[in-house]
Amino acid sequence: MPYFDSLELTPASAQPGQLFIRDFQTRITPNVTQRNTLIIAGIYIIAIAILWHVPYLKEILYPFKLLTVGFHEMSHAFMGVLTCARIHSIELDPDEGGSTAMSGGIPWLTLPAGYLGSSFIGACLIACGFNTNASKIASIVLAVFFLFTLWWARRNWITWVLILGMSGLVLLFWFVGGGVALRYFILFIGVMSCLYCLWDVIDDTIARKVNTSDASAFAEICGCCPSRVWGVIWLIQALIFFAVGVIVGLVAFKENAEQQKIDSSHFLPVPGSKSGALSLMPNSLLAWTVALALGAMGLY
Repeated sequence: MPYFDSLELTPASAQPGQLFIRDFQTRITPNVTQRNTLIIAGIYIIAIAILWHVPYLKEILYPFKLLTVGFHEMSHAFMGVLTCARIHSIELDPDEGGSTAMSGGIPWLTLPAGYLGSSFIGACLIACGFNTNASKIASIVLAVFFLFTLWWARRNWITWVLILGMSGLVLLFWFVGGGVALRYFILFIGVMSCLYCLWDVIDDTIARKVNTSDASAFAEICGCCPSRVWGVIWLIQALIFFAVGVIVGLVAFKENAEQQKIDSSHFLPVPGSKSGALSLMPNSLLAWTVALALGAMGLY
């Protein structure tokens, strides 16, 4: 009967899987603010691809390439700490290379942590780049990571110059547009980190005939697959991280630009702001972060 046929077509009678797919499609559909963020991320990708191959202009990307190398080495170090390794030093060199000296730990985890860790960090920053307050939190987390990296790389001057310069940019953009500039800066770092990681995996593990990379060392340990196979696996994982970062940003941060501006004025407001449920200013917050990191290292 038509009456019962119409009942079978109601949403209440739909299968749970269909409801989940329909709800997921609704959640990942971008609103106007998110669409603008995706457009800007696309512009970043195009600009990075162009600048990458243009003489002289490619120097604009140089500090951000070094920052991604820093993420790579920092990921090695943090995984080493989690597996009870002793971190001796972190070094970055002007040729966009780096090394982490450690003893102990679990090589099965510390070796792939470099590529996967830097792509994971990039994906997290992309997700946070969809929201102003999330970008503020991301910058605080980065500050803690920077402090530990400076401790491990205290004898490497290029690391100090890089991190101090990036920290200065973060503080500068914190004050511009109520944190909007910081959001787009965090988004750019995330996009740059993911793209550089993808290029690094391809260049170090797939394109080269002679490998002296993390993948070659990992291949020697496992003994089951050549380094290029592990490079392909890590490349796929890095691509997945990239995609998940975008999806998380679309699902988690549905606030429009106006709502983000209001929320930002109440969360870690810039000095001079009369509103704010939390009275911590960036300077006092930075001091608190330094004390926390030094305390964790037993120096405070």
